[in-house]
Amino acid sequence: MYVGENESAKFWLSIMNGLKNRGVEDILIACVDGLSGFPQAIEAVYPETEIQQCIIHQIRNSTKFVSYKDIKKLMSDLKLVYAAPTEETALNELELFKDKWDGKYPKIYKSWNDNWATLSTYFKYSEAVRRLIYTTNAIEGFNRQLRKVTKSKTVFPSDDSLLKMLYLAAMDITKKWTGHRQDWGQIHSQLEIYFEERLAGRNL
Repeated sequence: MYVGENESAKFWLSIMNGLKNRGVEDILIACVDGLSGFPQAIEAVYPETEIQQCIIHQIRNSTKFVSYKDIKKLMSDLKLVYAAPTEETALNELELFKDKWDGKYPKIYKSWNDNWATLSTYFKYSEAVRRLIYTTNAIEGFNRQLRKVTKSKTVFPSDDSLLKMLYLAAMDITKKWTGHRQDWGQIHSQLEIYFEERLAGRNL
């Protein structure tokens, strides 16, 4: 766990270098939530890592100002983009989305188009691997439980006291982590093929 005054590229670079120094040799796919400077920091330390921007965060950020009466139809059209079977189909659907909604909500298309390089990474993988990449429920659930223990106390005497509380909470939360993905064998075998050269000689 890390405490920083702001989430700058310099902050993320220090974390990436810390992971490297502690023995993390490679990262195959990194899922990030659109924080400024994070992809650049990962690429600086792990240049071969594939960056996938979190689809859930992208949807939240790009639809937070959509009118209630439009949200259902707009989300249905947006799903045709991120749930498309191929990247080519997704790009076509994105253009259709622009034609339909750009007059009313121009920032949505612009955001997806500007971030497409990191939003579209997962299209090269099978459905099982895609779900692993863009389903962030486990992470969101973990963060939600951490917020529960901190929201009742708005001020901490020091960063160290905050870290201790989060550490103890994390230990309690992870005791319940006894399940596993039923399709992990399928995902693992596919990743071994996708990243065959980088995984050669490693016992994973």
